[in-house]
Amino acid sequence: MLSAKFFVLESGTIVGFEILGHSGYAKSGKDIVCAAVSSAAYMTANTITDVMGISADVNVVEDIGYMKMIVKSKDAALCKDILNGFKNHLLLLEEIYSKNINVSYTEV
Repeated sequence: MLSAKFFVLESGTIVGFEILGHSGYAKSGKDIVCAAVSSAAYMTANTITDVMGISADVNVVEDIGYMKMIVKSKDAALCKDILNGFKNHLLLLEEIYSKNINVSYTEV
């Protein structure tokens, strides 16, 4: 099962995410759940860092399906919409593919 964790401030503002694992929906290269999550995660991270020019800690280990991205608290408001959009996307995927993806939250 693919695990997606969102890092939130006490206020509920999302400051980052961590994705780990593979969904097990299908074989590697044919797994639509992993592809949907990976594509959305890369788009989110790239939009924040490359398009918006916001500094973020990003760590990716592709062979184990790991990606972590965290922005500084001072930049959270600027990233709010893209991170909430990513969260909503993953919650919809979790609703449809509940045996393959789990979304959780951790306060930081």
